[in-house]
Amino acid sequence: MVCPLARFIHSQTHRRPTMILRTTTTPLQQQQQLQLLLLMLLLPAITMAKTVNPTGDPLQIQIQPERGLPEPRAYMPDAQHLDFVYHDHEELTRFLRATSARYPNLTALYSIGKSIQGRDLWVMVVSSSPYEHMVGKPDVKYVGNIHGNEPVGREMLLHLIQYFVTSYSSDQYVKWLLDNTRIHILPTMNPDGYAVSKEGTCDGGQGRYNARGFDLNRNFPDYFKQNNKRGQPETDAVKDWISKIQFVLSGSLHGGALVASYPYDNTPNSRICRSSALCAMFQTYSAAPSLTPDDDVFKHLSLVYARNHAKMSRGVACKSATPAFENGITNGAAWYPLTGGMQDYNYVWYGCMEITLEISCCKYPPAYELKKYWEDNQLSMIKFLAEAHRGVQGFVFDPAGMPIERASIKIKGRDVGFQTTKYGEFWRILLPGYYKVEVFAEGFAPREVEFVIVEQHPTLLNVTLQPSKRIEGIGGAMGPAGIGVGVGPGPGVSPGGIYRPIQAPQHYRPPGPGPYAGSATSDNGIFSTISNGLNSLYSNIFG
Repeated sequence: MVCPLARFIHSQTHRRPTMILRTTTTPLQQQQQLQLLLLMLLLPAITMAKTVNPTGDPLQIQIQPERGLPEPRAYMPDAQHLDFVYHDHEELTRFLRATSARYPNLTALYSIGKSIQGRDLWVMVVSSSPYEHMVGKPDVKYVGNIHGNEPVGREMLLHLIQYFVTSYSSDQYVKWLLDNTRIHILPTMNPDGYAVSKEGTCDGGQGRYNARGFDLNRNFPDYFKQNNKRGQPETDAVKDWISKIQFVLSGSLHGGALVASYPYDNTPNSRICRSSALCAMFQTYSAAPSLTPDDDVFKHLSLVYARNHAKMSRGVACKSATPAFENGITNGAAWYPLTGGMQDYNYVWYGCMEITLEISCCKYPPAYELKKYWEDNQLSMIKFLAEAHRGVQGFVFDPAGMPIERASIKIKGRDVGFQTTKYGEFWRILLPGYYKVEVFAEGFAPREVEFVIVEQHPTLLNVTLQPSKRIEGIGGAMGPAGIGVGVGPGPGVSPGGIYRPIQAPQHYRPPGPGPYAGSATSDNGIFSTISNGLNSLYSNIFG
């Protein structure tokens, strides 16, 4: 291979008349003439390097290292470079701060809290309105590195930020996405675990947990089973975060497999075994799917990611001993059930549709593979976020046109509810079809509205609620819609005589006994210990 400098010299000497060295000169004169010739040849290249850089900054001449020597880290946030290397927390922080300073009209940086060891949990908003909510436009999020030893997602999210801000002015799709969506990116939820992880380790649990030894993806409240694990600062910060922002769509990036996994991660079936640890141990790995009322939507979202990924939809197993996934997707509980997962919490508690994205067979692959992972995932990460604009969106108003905050909404037949924002907004991802929406708000008569979803664009649906009728007198009064009211306040009627509709349950309540979120029963003994150990081992292997 010809050296670029040699090629340049060759082109210059063949373009200009060659300077002839006289044989009568002394060796010193010949050396001086050679130096002059070399200076004349290099001068245009140096001048050109100082003038053609579109950023306006002089280019630095870099000497390529000899073969066999390690490449130097060229991570320089001030020079807009983001190399395909792993970035520690200080480097990650510098990059985010530099990006926020460089692109103040597209980014906003904030911290949702700190880890056990005091590291900030940084979130970068990327949007054409980064500092304030855009009324009528959804908030979406990505969360990376919830397991510290699975950092590919962490790096992918940094590159996604870089891609968005540098492509906004040149890529129409990116411009449309950022003009119509607020994208919140949390690159690392577990910076302490990452700090003790080791590059090149494909399996095992070193760095998986936070600094207190807790698996953060087993630390959220769980509807199906009791979760006695003490809440951690990292999970508490995320719970507070999603309670304040009405996220419509979310993806959690993991490593250790290649699959898009959707809720539920847990199953009510294991309740029948709660009195027998041995029964529970075998029931846990029965691989029975646990489907949500929005199963069609979750499958669609998972397929959007898998089919836009370079390899995921092939459904090829990472190893001979690991499962293969048809079309690259799976129900979480059908893969292996877990208690206290983040995606179930997002969905059941707040109606946010989150899926888990396992994007690398190796948990912590060598850094030289990161560019390949970016190429595999770039389109998937962008197309997935755009799905927030599928389905129905709109506002809930009172008769005066004022927004109604915290109105409870659910799609009939899909009993996981959600609520309006302080601006009266709502969104719900749905596939094409005919639907009915039920809207409830305190002090207003409930309303049911039919609507249609088409493939080409979201359906805009504005709902106006009428105030509840005041009940005149006690006996024989008429409630809303001509329904008779007996003596004394009946169900849904306040002592003051205002009809208060019985609120629709905000969250889905699967059939069977009540939720375990606040109960305190547990199995003890050797079989329970074995079951917990197997669950931990399985998690360490597969994510």
